[in-house]
Parts: sequence; structure tokens; C-alpha cells
Amino acid sequence: MDRRTFIETLTCGAATVLLPSFSVPRRGLRFGVVTDSHYAAKDVDGNRYYRQSIEKMRVAVDAFNRHDVDFVIELGDLKDMGSHEQSAEDQEREALQFLDDIEHELQRFHGPCYHVLGNHDMDCITKEEFLSHTCNHGKSRGQAFYAFKKKGVKFIVLDANFNEDRTPYSRGNFEWWKAYISQEQIDWLDSELSADDMPTVVFCHQMLDSFSDAPRNVCIGNADEVVSVLERHRNVLAVMQGHHHEGHRSERAGIHYYTFKAMIEGSYPEHNSYAIVNINRQGNITIEGFADEKGSSLER
Repeated sequence: MDRRTFIETLTCGAATVLLPSFSVPRRGLRFGVVTDSHYAAKDVDGNRYYRQSIEKMRVAVDAFNRHDVDFVIELGDLKDMGSHEQSAEDQEREALQFLDDIEHELQRFHGPCYHVLGNHDMDCITKEEFLSHTCNHGKSRGQAFYAFKKKGVKFIVLDANFNEDRTPYSRGNFEWWKAYISQEQIDWLDSELSADDMPTVVFCHQMLDSFSDAPRNVCIGNADEVVSVLERHRNVLAVMQGHHHEGHRSERAGIHYYTFKAMIEGSYPEHNSYAIVNINRQGNITIEGFADEKGSSLER
């Protein structure tokens, strides 16, 4: 399926992008997005208000329920950790409690929830622990990378939390600015994109648009390999990301890369960040931003 030219319309803080026509119900497809809540019961550090992410998440989930979105996805760094002065056992126990608390707020959503793994999600626990304390919907439960379909659109979730030698992040055995996607995933991604011609949106925590002006320390080390796979196929519409707290956007080969702003930044209630992405019957995608997530113009 060919992508049509993306046509920009910027109104009320929303970015509207024209996509190829495809069949979705009259009501359309809407999903909620949050990223980088970094919840932890600890003091403010700079502009990061860790404790307030509980309240911010509650506001976001209430909005998603009011708007009756089809699903919610969080793009990583759902939780943070406590004091580095603690023992490893105490750090793990406390971090899992932070995770349980913020996941409880997220699961107040009246529908399917999905997660993307972020680097802080493994700062003192394992991927297996994170996945066992969170709940992806349906067959995606317990999976670090996976695909699912909603109303004629395919969504692909990637896990970039691997070291340069492709060992997985686990209990802080990594440097946050060094992230890679495993070869297994790259092969799987190619297979998923080849399986059908459904319009596809890719989710990842760290950024894939290293070809852009994005800081290199927030981009995936082997992004070029992944992007080459995306560009070989004609059905990838957009890549949606977190990690870079101030947000970012770029475009290449008809694929838009949109990085959402971090929820943790700024004191509540003055600050928060979340979004609703809307795909209608005409094939238009609208990223409607709330609070600090203002939306932006995208054009091709």
C-alpha cells in the first residue's frame, strides 16, 4: 500500500497528517499516549517531579476514559528508582513498589494497555521483573517486543534496551546513552512488515531518527539498520518515541518520527504531558496534545 502525501493542518495544538486510505469504522481509531513518567517516591531533581507523576498519570487516564480511546500505550521509563545509597535488595524492592503504584494508575484505563520498555525500567530490576509487574493486553502480555492490530492498523513495539554486545539491559548494567536493537528483532520486524500491507505505526522508547538533528546520545546505536528495514517497505506511516524529554520530530522517505514530551518534567498542576492520536476513516492522523504536549506541524 502506497503512502499518500502527508498534508499538514495545525489547529488548537494538533498536528494532522494525511495517510493512505484504508478501512476503519466510522468512529475511527483513537489511542492515548504517555511517556517518561519516571514515577518514584523521591525528592525533586532539577525539573523532574518524580512523586507528582502519580497525579499526572491519573489526569491522563481520566482523559483517555472520557474520550473513550481504543487503547493506551506508554512509551517507556514508566518508573524510576530510589536512593543509590540503598542495598541492591532494597533498591529492587522499592523500585517494584514504584512500578506497582504507577501501573495501578495506568490500569485504571477502561480498555487495553500496552507498554514499551525504557532504560529506566531496568535501572535496578530485570526485564522479566518489569514485564511480570505490568500487563500488556492479550497475546502481548509478558512480551518485550510484539505486534498487534486495531481497526485495520498494525502497531509494532520494539525494545532497544540492549548493550553494544547485544546483552539485554538488566539491573543497571548499561549506559543510558548506548542503546541497540537486537538482530532477532530486526529480522522479526522485516518479517512483520512483509506479512501484509496494513498501514503500520512503530513504537520505541529511544529514538530511531539518528539521521536527523536529534542528539546522538538519545538515539539508538544501530538505528540505521532498523530504518533501512522500515524504508524497504511501503506501509510504515510513523515511528512514535519517547526518551528525549523535550520532544522532537523529523521525516525521511515518507516516514514521520514523532517524539512525545516527557510527563515527569515540571510541577503539577502547571505541567503535564500526554496525547491522543486519532486515525479517522479518511486516513487522517491527528496528534492532539494536552498540557505541555502541544502538537506540531508535520509535512512531507
